[in-house]
Amino acid sequence: MKCIAIDDEPLALNVMEDFIGKIPFLEFVRSCNSAFEAIEVLNSQKIDLVFLDINMPHLSGIDLLKSLEHQPLIIFTTAYSEFALDGYDMNATDYLLKPVAFSRFLKAVNKAFEIYLLRNKAKSIEKITDISDDLGQMMVKADYKTQKIFFGNIIYIEGLKDYVKIFTKVPNQSKSVKSLRPVITKSTLLHLEEKLPENFLRIHKSFIINLSNIEVVENNKVIVEDKIIPIGNKYRKEFYERLDSFKL
Repeated sequence: MKCIAIDDEPLALNVMEDFIGKIPFLEFVRSCNSAFEAIEVLNSQKIDLVFLDINMPHLSGIDLLKSLEHQPLIIFTTAYSEFALDGYDMNATDYLLKPVAFSRFLKAVNKAFEIYLLRNKAKSIEKITDISDDLGQMMVKADYKTQKIFFGNIIYIEGLKDYVKIFTKVPNQSKSVKSLRPVITKSTLLHLEEKLPENFLRIHKSFIINLSNIEVVENNKVIVEDKIIPIGNKYRKEFYERLDSFKL
């Protein structure tokens, strides 16, 4: 992945360049001291990932992003936590708060790399074609084939921008061994949320769960098939209301 770092602070750029150099799948193109300098780079070559400071003079990172016709993957970097909501509203891949720890940086770039790989598989990963609640199933196009997924076999769904990973039970699996199979298809959580049966609920900006498969609810997180999924603040009230009325 070709990437650039944009920041008006030289020390922050040095940190980003050092971190990027440690990641095999990242190709560092250059550092930019301003949004205007970055525009020249973005207009002259294809950049896959941008580490973008938000609070910069003359043209902020948010304003720069709004000006781009074709947006690369964006990981915002800033010293101000109050900008986090603005960053996510711009559909950023992640948001890093300075001083950035390498472990947190690694988590963000791994997420970006997964989205990058999904985009490159666009020809083989297509989209959900038809969903019929009456039949309790949906037909999904993935990896050059169309396959049937029964709603009852879905454990949870994870959103990755324009793609979703649908985690289903592995058929004929021993009850003592828990194993899930992810099916990746081109769709969004919003699209699925409108069509799934009532026992499915979005509990986080990145997750929809099958309420029938909840094992534990504790400290604003749920556990399904050993997967720990956080309950987002925006979805918490509805989740607990549904949990009270849902017969497990």
